[in-house]
Amino acid sequence: MSAAYYRYQAYDAQGNVQSGQLSAESEREALKILQGKQLIPVRINRAEQDERKGFGGKRLKGRDLLDFTTGLCTLMEARVPLDKALRLLEGVTESAAMRQLVVGMRRDVKEGKSLAETMETRPDVFSRMYVSIVRAGEEGGILHQLLPGLADYLETSARNRQAILSAMIYPIVLLVTGVISVFLLLAFVIPQFAIMFEDAGTEIPASAAFLLALSEGIQRYGYLFVLLIFGVVFWWRWLGQDRVRKLKKDAALLSTPMLGKLLLYKDCAVFARTLGALLEAGIPLIRALRVSREVVGNTDIARHLEQVEDDVRSGAGLGISLEKTHRFPTLLHQLVTVGEESGRTGDILLKTAVSFDTQVKNQMSSLVAALQPALILFLGIAVGGITITMLSAVFSMNTVDF
Repeated sequence: MSAAYYRYQAYDAQGNVQSGQLSAESEREALKILQGKQLIPVRINRAEQDERKGFGGKRLKGRDLLDFTTGLCTLMEARVPLDKALRLLEGVTESAAMRQLVVGMRRDVKEGKSLAETMETRPDVFSRMYVSIVRAGEEGGILHQLLPGLADYLETSARNRQAILSAMIYPIVLLVTGVISVFLLLAFVIPQFAIMFEDAGTEIPASAAFLLALSEGIQRYGYLFVLLIFGVVFWWRWLGQDRVRKLKKDAALLSTPMLGKLLLYKDCAVFARTLGALLEAGIPLIRALRVSREVVGNTDIARHLEQVEDDVRSGAGLGISLEKTHRFPTLLHQLVTVGEESGRTGDILLKTAVSFDTQVKNQMSSLVAALQPALILFLGIAVGGITITMLSAVFSMNTVDF
């Protein structure tokens, strides 16, 4: 089950009212989290979408969080006190939304909250993985040692996302250009030929007649195509609104040829990197598994990871539990087993994540390399076919006239 955001108001041990946000899978779990912090909740409401933005209504970008983490890492390594570090970050942060966020964090820290506690009230910005590493660093007095790894994690994740987006830009532009070109030809160019044929009064070849009929259909019912696109988008979002439907959708995506393997390796890379970073930070395995499960986007994979968590809690090894699901790549559970035997599970997971990232990039490159000529071929056949068909009809008409 994916985590949701909840706004709360609660009394602390001194009788003061505290408010904020937290991430939980249900309202009951949110209640347990507050009780674990020695807070008495008086109000818990699920946050709406527009409440998950930065202050001032501006949404924080991933780059803003990375810049904040890098700056905090540098200041912590220089042994700058936390309050002063936040004040310095407040002055150098370019993003207005992040600046206001830092102001609020600094105010909470001055009131006696830990950095992890003030971050935990802003789950729209700081993930559970982020908060868990910061809390471990504060409790062990090694925050300056853990922040560099956290900054590297965020930078690697951002770089991988950017690489995937960059690889898909050209094929998407090519596809959109091809569809628009064919649509414009059929909607505005082909009708001009119809007028020519009517004036000539000659018999129209079957291929040209088909294109003319298709053009007339687009002119009359073209709006249905636009409605179909909106309908598909709505239907896709509708599938994700229910847990059962989303589970079936994600399982179907994983079964898709080529794309399924790509999605599996991408989520395995995210899982391995998150779990490895948490274990390297000293987070207990069960807790680390729960946090890592929440960062995985595919609900079918998350369901299997929940089974892995239950098996590990029962005393089974992590590698054996991963293998038991028959969902994850062989490389993952084999390397995890080796890591458990050598006591280097965290380090092995981080290296495994790099391996999965490389495989995702290679598969993306192969997919894009095959997709580009296919789209160019489609565009050439569609546009060229329409042009040749209509010109041939015109030439045949001139031949008859002669």
